Amino acid sequence: MKVHTLRLVTLALFPGAFLAAQPVDDTQLKQVIVFGRHSVRSSVVPNATLNTFSVKQYPVFSVGTGLLTANGAKLETMLGSYYRLWLTQQGLLTGDDTADALSVYFRANVLERTIASAQAFAAGLLPAAKVNVNYFGPTDSDPLFDPIGAGVARLDLQMALAAVTGRLGGNGESLTSAYASELALTRSVLFGYPAGETPAPATPAALVDVTAIPLEVTAGTSSSPVNLGGLGMLAAAVDPFVMEYAEGMPAAEVGWGQLTVGGISQISRLSNLTLFLECRTPYLARVEGSNVASHVVRSMVQAATGNRMTGSLGSPSTKVIVLIASDNNLASFSGVFGLDWILPGYQPNFAGPGGTLVFELRQSQSTGEYIVRASYIAQTLDQLRNQTALTLESPPASAPLFIPGCSVGNATFDCPLADLVEVSRHAIDPWSANLTDSNR
Repeated sequence: MKVHTLRLVTLALFPGAFLAAQPVDDTQLKQVIVFGRHSVRSSVVPNATLNTFSVKQYPVFSVGTGLLTANGAKLETMLGSYYRLWLTQQGLLTGDDTADALSVYFRANVLERTIASAQAFAAGLLPAAKVNVNYFGPTDSDPLFDPIGAGVARLDLQMALAAVTGRLGGNGESLTSAYASELALTRSVLFGYPAGETPAPATPAALVDVTAIPLEVTAGTSSSPVNLGGLGMLAAAVDPFVMEYAEGMPAAEVGWGQLTVGGISQISRLSNLTLFLECRTPYLARVEGSNVASHVVRSMVQAATGNRMTGSLGSPSTKVIVLIASDNNLASFSGVFGLDWILPGYQPNFAGPGGTLVFELRQSQSTGEYIVRASYIAQTLDQLRNQTALTLESPPASAPLFIPGCSVGNATFDCPLADLVEVSRHAIDPWSANLTDSNR
């Protein structure tokens, strides 16, 4: 065993030990883990339901409900092509796709839009190679992304209810005042009157005013741990606006011509609120996100030590791991570690179409020690809408991620791997992580 590997393992076992931060970046990229959301899709709720919320018919996407669009696939391939440029520059990929394909691992959750996104990303990353995307059957529960459904994680429904209501001071209706501006803008868009009109017009006959449904929190089910009352229907009503814009629909069809890109971002606070409560509430984040978080950390340790570990992904020689799932998966994962980000044009912690959490395992060339450098990378709404070519000179937007309890104070918030192992021991719920599940 190499000296630096032995030191890594020793420090991981003794929490009082710390790896020194590197004042100069002499690191070399050894592995990258990309944990992303699917790209542009159609509305996840049928238009027949959506049209009961608005005076005008919702635009029709070119594909069925909840599916990746052709533009979404193209955008994901463009994103994969950018990663190809970056990882080749970093020396992690060689440019020989057939050879590089032997050291990549892809996994997607069971949804068509995530599988198709992973395949499109792979087509951009390694265009001349056949890349296998691992996934479970459509009626299965992948323990990596759905640990509750797979029976890996233990969920206490009463604790979930208490944890969410506790964040709201026991009063879900307090959200009505906190999000008054977003609710007012949403209502004006759905009912077709100028924002700020006073008094606001009455609800048109036969329509449902989703902004007026009580935002009460009640106990949910194993598949939906809490019931957020009207917030679920409200999120469904506003979710299409981001996708309409990113899909490149005519301006007159994006929010029926009533929304600028800034307005779309503001309204997205309502859909992001559901993730804030359902996935980033600390108790629920630990239950829903611990298994994938455990696999990510153990995969980096596996790569650093060169020793196969249970509960990891790929093999010790795997250089690139790509996981494609949904925004709720990214929200729960980031909730486990307390990760926060903001990119131009998006709300804080919003996972845009195709957006990715990126974890770089790097090794100091002078000391042999390993660090983790984390970031959030995503195409901006305008890059999506305009299908902007991504290059090293014109990259997608990115933000470094600070990992609480681990990151040092440099510009990229580097985190010694041994410290991340220790942080994960406290952050990850051992009852919600399965060390036997790994590769599909």
